[in-house]
Amino acid sequence: MTRLARSLLALALAAAGAFALAADPNPIGLKAGVFDPPQPAAEFPAGVHATGGGDLTLARWRGKVLLLVFGFTHCPAVCPTTLATLAQARRLLGPDAAAMQVVYITVDPERDDLAHVRTYLAGFDASFVGGTGQPTVLAELRKRYGATAQKIPPAGGGADYGMSHSTTIWLIDRAGRLRALMPFGHSAEDFAHDVRQLMALK
Repeated sequence: MTRLARSLLALALAAAGAFALAADPNPIGLKAGVFDPPQPAAEFPAGVHATGGGDLTLARWRGKVLLLVFGFTHCPAVCPTTLATLAQARRLLGPDAAAMQVVYITVDPERDDLAHVRTYLAGFDASFVGGTGQPTVLAELRKRYGATAQKIPPAGGGADYGMSHSTTIWLIDRAGRLRALMPFGHSAEDFAHDVRQLMALK
């Protein structure tokens, strides 16, 4: 085989390999955008307090599929829609719902104390767990997950400010691996599908 032939063969094999990778970018068949390869999910910093008591830690939910949401209780549309969708997804899962855990971290600790977050989440699903803490602690948690949040001054100088924040949902598998990001707007059926797919992983 000549040098030219060897070079052409190497290029063909490389192209075939690239095509094979591109043909199956989502080997576990998720509706969400996947991390390939999956990566260990970042542990929560100390000082993120849970609505059910104690501190929130990622290890606390090992063995369950965790859906991590950032939001605030005064959110006019995105957060209520997301939480209602996730509550519906749990209903669709039936007996498998126990393997799904929603964790909702406030981006507005100024107004969202534990009691307020607990009451807010209970209106969607009693299993949902909320988290709050000092602003610096919550900022560190957002940094670890690449989430954003910014206060929006009230129009006309009033007191009722808003918050601009990340609207995607982080999907973490039962082994604590960050598997995917689900953009806002997906259906309860999509979430139930992806939770089942992640439940099946070892």
